[in-house]
Amino acid sequence: MQFAKSLIAEELKIFENKFSKAVESQTPLLDRIMKYIIKRKGKQLRPMFVFLSAKLHGNINDSTYRAAALVELLHTATLVHDDVVDESLERRGYFSINALWKNKIAVLVGDYLLSKGLLLSTEAGDFKHLHILSEAVKQMSEGELLQIEKARKLNLKEDIYFEIIRSKTASLLSSACCVGAWSTSKDELIAEKMKAFGEKVGIAFQIKDDLFDYGKEDVGKPTGNDIKEKKLTLPLIYTLNNVDASTRKKIIYIIKNESRDVAKIKFVLDTVTGCGGIQYAQNKMTAYRDEALAILFEFPYTDIRRGLEELVRYTTDRKY
Repeated sequence: MQFAKSLIAEELKIFENKFSKAVESQTPLLDRIMKYIIKRKGKQLRPMFVFLSAKLHGNINDSTYRAAALVELLHTATLVHDDVVDESLERRGYFSINALWKNKIAVLVGDYLLSKGLLLSTEAGDFKHLHILSEAVKQMSEGELLQIEKARKLNLKEDIYFEIIRSKTASLLSSACCVGAWSTSKDELIAEKMKAFGEKVGIAFQIKDDLFDYGKEDVGKPTGNDIKEKKLTLPLIYTLNNVDASTRKKIIYIIKNESRDVAKIKFVLDTVTGCGGIQYAQNKMTAYRDEALAILFEFPYTDIRRGLEELVRYTTDRKY
C-alpha cells in the first residue's frame, strides 16, 4: 500500500488538516471527543480511494478535499453509532466513544458528525456529493436492519448475505470512488463506472473480514467472535447450506444457545473449514477483486491506476 500512499502523500497531509478543522467545535466536551477520534483514526482507506479515484480522471481540487472529508465524516459517524448498537467497548484497540462517555453522548457525537458533513456539502454547493453519499447512508441503515432481522432466524441465504454487505459495507466505499471521480471529471458515466468498481472492492473487503474470524492473524478480535455475536458470515452460510440436516441443526443450536462455549465454537470453526466454507469464501473474494480490477483496467495505464490496483489487492491480502 506504500506506493499508493506515496502518490497522494501531499493530498493526505492537506486532508488531515482540513478534516481536523472541519470537526472543530466551540463546545469543550465535543472538541475533546473530536480530538480523541482524530488521534485514533484508522488506515484512511476511504479517503485514499477518493483521492486516487479523483486523480485517475483529473486534477485534485477543493471539491475533492470536501468529498474526502464528507466520506470520512459519514464513515466516522456510522462507526460511533455502530458501537452503540453493538454495545462494543472497543474500536481499533482503543476504548469506543460510548465506553468512555456513555451511549447518550456517543449518539449525539454521531449526529454531530453527520450534520457537519451535511453543512460541509450544502455550504459549498456540493449537492452531487451529498446525493451520492446520502444514498450510501440510506443503504447502510437498510443493510444493518436487514442483518438484524435475518440474524434472529439464522436462515440467511447467500443472495441475502450479498444484499446485506453490498448495502452495509460496500456502499460507502463505492460512494467514495464515485464522488472522487465526479469531483475531477464531472462525467456521469465515469462516476458510475467507478461506483461499480468501488462496490466490488467493498464486497471483497467484507468477505476478507469474514475470513479473519477463522484465521490465525491477530486482528483485534478473537477467532470465532462473529459466531459468538450470531453474525452469519459467508463461510458459515456456505456450511449451513451444504452440511447434512443434523449437523446444520447442531450448528444453529450452538450459535443460538452455546456461543460462549469455547469447545462448541471450535466444533463450528472446524466444521466450516472441513466443509470447504473457507475456500469457497476465498474464491468468492478473489472473484470480486478480479471483477473490480477488470473495471479499473478499462482506463489507461498510469501510476495512479497502478496505485489503485495496489490498494485493491491490499484489501484482500491484508493481515488485519
